[in-house]
Amino acid sequence: MAMGASATFDQLTDVVRQAEAEIEASAARNRDQLQAQVDQALAGAEQRASQIQARATQARGDTAAGWQSMKESWQAHISDLHGKVVGKKAELDQKKMAMRAEAAELYAEDAVSFAIAAVQEAEYAVLDAALARADTEGRN
Repeated sequence: MAMGASATFDQLTDVVRQAEAEIEASAARNRDQLQAQVDQALAGAEQRASQIQARATQARGDTAAGWQSMKESWQAHISDLHGKVVGKKAELDQKKMAMRAEAAELYAEDAVSFAIAAVQEAEYAVLDAALARADTEGRN
């Protein structure tokens, strides 16, 4: 596993802080600077979306099925996971528990990657709105 769930959650926090700083700084930028900022935010969001798509394509087995299931029905997936953990915990041997932990960690990493992509998309949307407002106000 390349990065633990805790590390990817830390990455999410960093991305949110960076987006907040960029959005705050946009108020002092002229139209050309805003356009460059919007373009950069869009490129970042598209790159993350591409990475998520590539990761989803490579995913196999339960991890991929769990990720797809999460997209289709978040609540049903969470209920299923909780039920399996509670119902089967005593029955599982060490190897099965290790495999389940690995799958859960991969799932957590995917969920955080999805959240990062959402934050980047939100940053792009807010900056694009600021650019549109700057255009209506004639700000250069």
